[in-house]
Amino acid sequence: MMNEFSGALTSPREAPPSPLARGEGKALHAIATLFLSILFLILPALAAHAMDIQSVTSPKGVTAWLVEDYSVPVVAVRFVFGGGSTQDPVGKEGLANLMTGLFDEGAGPLDSEAFQIKLDAGAEMSFDATRDGIYGSMRMLAEQRDEAFDLLRLAVNEPRFDQAPIDRIRAQVLSGIIANENDPDTVAQNRWARAVYGDHPYSRSDQGTRQSIAAITQADLEALHKAVFARGGLHVAVVGAIDAETLKKKLDMVFGDLPPNQAIAPVADIEPRLAQHIEVNYDLPQTSLQLAWPGVKRKSADFFPAALMNEILGGGTFTSRLFQEVREKRGLAYSVNSSLVNQDHADALIVTTGTRSDRAAETLGIVRDVVKRLAQDGPTEAELAATKKYLIGAYAISNLDSSSAIAATLVELQLDDLGIDYMQRRTGYINAVTLDQVKAAAKKLLTAEPTIMVVGPPLAGAGKG
Repeated sequence: MMNEFSGALTSPREAPPSPLARGEGKALHAIATLFLSILFLILPALAAHAMDIQSVTSPKGVTAWLVEDYSVPVVAVRFVFGGGSTQDPVGKEGLANLMTGLFDEGAGPLDSEAFQIKLDAGAEMSFDATRDGIYGSMRMLAEQRDEAFDLLRLAVNEPRFDQAPIDRIRAQVLSGIIANENDPDTVAQNRWARAVYGDHPYSRSDQGTRQSIAAITQADLEALHKAVFARGGLHVAVVGAIDAETLKKKLDMVFGDLPPNQAIAPVADIEPRLAQHIEVNYDLPQTSLQLAWPGVKRKSADFFPAALMNEILGGGTFTSRLFQEVREKRGLAYSVNSSLVNQDHADALIVTTGTRSDRAAETLGIVRDVVKRLAQDGPTEAELAATKKYLIGAYAISNLDSSSAIAATLVELQLDDLGIDYMQRRTGYINAVTLDQVKAAAKKLLTAEPTIMVVGPPLAGAGKG
């Protein structure tokens, strides 16, 4: 899963900016900085104090976090069942992904067409599979909530998995798999996953392969649904025009009759394999670079020092060291980012960027030098103070800018077991971090030899730094 300090994992294959673009970028940077400064004065207070998060438990024991908001007549629901594509059986990779494409393709007495007609009357529904969870979302007009919740009940409890929709969605997935077989980014990420995670379930493609998709049957879909959809692995958040008592009834209607416990296979924790050099050779004018260092668990005592260190390194701000050295000073790339990536069974610090292929070696050398200097010397007091201010202010902008975003954030807080009052406590955690703690985090994580992937023409000496 991604946390609020993950940064932006953008596509690294971008051309470097022209000098004119860099000049315009500096002007936009100044305007954006002023705008963000104003927002940062306002939004943290709204996030931490104005938002009243209620823990609502239904008579059947289903719990959800609720934020009542009647400013817009809309209700947003977000939920997740633990166990995603890691639960795909060997030889049936892509099962979870295929299943999530079928929940709005007929349920209960409604076939695909009838279900879609009812859904179009005032609601949006989506499901998606990650490595660690099956997520569902629904956004509905408040006046249509009874009908919308009933459709959600059918989708969650009685998906039909009719053969015609299975064949149609399977064909769509297969078309994407075939197209991606010649896509450098997809080929590279599959290589990366196998190299970093070995034979762990994280190494497998969520979409599956031609052979595995073809092997999936209706019985496989029904078995995965039965194993995963249970109250014991469920987290729910609701935001919008609905009160707690009404929500209790809806929770029982949608989730109350599910089995109490999941029947999912255990998944082992894994440390990403480092000190590897991966080349995915394509004759491209731009080269993608991706590097991995050790990560830190979300609930570790070292997490906030590591998060601040990551933001200083390249967490997506205009002032990060990587942004300054790679883009601002040399114009080698439009974007360069570092991210703390937290999954249920693995953690890593990832750096991504991309540049002209004839300058890829130079760019990689600069990235490695920036990392080396931060590991050796740590940040300055001024960098730490500015980063604390940014992270405190940016939270509301990136996580609380819509009802759907708030619901998604609340679900992630539940998954991380951070507590319903985390938003009030978050500022204190950040401000309590000392410079020595950040220096220690930098030394602990960044002195390891990273795994490096180069996507583009061969790059001599790419693994050395």
